[in-house]
Amino acid sequence: MKLNHPALVELLQRAYSAEKAAAFAYIGHAASLKKPADKAAIKQIEDNEWGHRMNVLVLMNQYDIPVSRWYELKFHVIGRVISASCHVIGWFMPYFFAGKLESGNVCEYFVMMKYFHALGIREHDEILYEMGIKEKEHEVYFLEQIKDSKWLPYFEKVFSWGKDAKANDVDLADKLPVENSSEYCKTYKAHEVEAANRKVK
Repeated sequence: MKLNHPALVELLQRAYSAEKAAAFAYIGHAASLKKPADKAAIKQIEDNEWGHRMNVLVLMNQYDIPVSRWYELKFHVIGRVISASCHVIGWFMPYFFAGKLESGNVCEYFVMMKYFHALGIREHDEILYEMGIKEKEHEVYFLEQIKDSKWLPYFEKVFSWGKDAKANDVDLADKLPVENSSEYCKTYKAHEVEAANRKVK
């Protein structure tokens, strides 16, 4: 079965390759840290990203979606560059930008769910929910590490992420059940999502 939803196909291809970039980045991040507990925490997040990449590939294979060579190359280079930079940009920035990245990744999985729903497909809700929630857990972890940093207020003002600014509306303390989770991220690229779904109806 092929998906008649170009935006969903593109999002799956991009997510598959972007997860590799994130995993590469976390390899460098972990290597730049000194405390074993910190290294272990980042290694676990890296492992989660490889797992997400495998999950996305399963979906792509189910719908005969090819891996994008362009995205694979692009995100391979991005991931390697970020990985190397973690050794020279200090302690704060790897945590900050990882948290900002994960904040956006949360909604990408819930947007995938909305795209599938537009095609009448709900069988992937649980795995997409799990990945979205896991990305939220990553975001919360990274913010926790830098919440008391003197640099956070300045970076939050410039980059729109931090204690009071998020790219998603997921609350781990009051999670919606899977069957209601399409309520998440209604304002995330709302016009883009609405337009993409209109094209397939």
